[in-house]
Amino acid sequence: MRLSNPRGGYDFLSGIRPYSAGAVAQNGYEIEHARFLEPLDLKTGFEAVEAHLRRMNRPKQALCGIELRSPRPFSFSGFEEFNKGYVAVLRAWDILLAGEVNPVARTNVAPEISPPAQPCLYGFSYTVPSESKRRTFVLAGAGELPEGSLDPHEVVRRGETSPEAIREKARFVMKLMQGRLQGLGLSWADATMTAIYTVHDIGGFLRDDILRPMGKASGHGVHWYYARPPIETIEYEMDVRGTLRDLMLS
Repeated sequence: MRLSNPRGGYDFLSGIRPYSAGAVAQNGYEIEHARFLEPLDLKTGFEAVEAHLRRMNRPKQALCGIELRSPRPFSFSGFEEFNKGYVAVLRAWDILLAGEVNPVARTNVAPEISPPAQPCLYGFSYTVPSESKRRTFVLAGAGELPEGSLDPHEVVRRGETSPEAIREKARFVMKLMQGRLQGLGLSWADATMTAIYTVHDIGGFLRDDILRPMGKASGHGVHWYYARPPIETIEYEMDVRGTLRDLMLS
């Protein structure tokens, strides 16, 4: 379901309690993306986000996307426990809408090489006033689980990591991304950055199952992060965004 967040200047797709499925800027706004040169622990990271929004003269409610890095994948129960503390921060920031609906999209992955010692904040997205006519957006990360599900029994090809299984997982996730784009009134032509998060080889299906369906957006390539999705047994994740301005914060 597409919902409006007028305080933030964006619409979003309802997701699950910890995060929305994606956000698109409303008329008169655009979404900007920023990431830290070095990921920051969550407390320091949220303080840095708050300071950046203040410098940009934007309210906390302008926050529409968060990217986290974790030491290792969580169990399903551990993921639920982690989310309680994360959502508490957004609640304290008065970002949640009536009924505790969370409008902020999120990606949370575990780097395989040099993982952080604790959960960290890697990047974030927010709205700013703009006269640009281009649609800007951010989609939350998604693995091979149906929309709205955190049921381990619904993981596609659960427990399998053969090339065929990884390809099927990738196809499934591509359909999720396509559905989210359509839900926000967008298409792949609006995308400027597509990220893949997996430790499995993607070379065998990258051309036909990822790049070809992306159409012109394939000209921007894909960013492959050698990382695992945030929950054990999930092997493949993607997110997508379309922005005109990306910042690196030291």
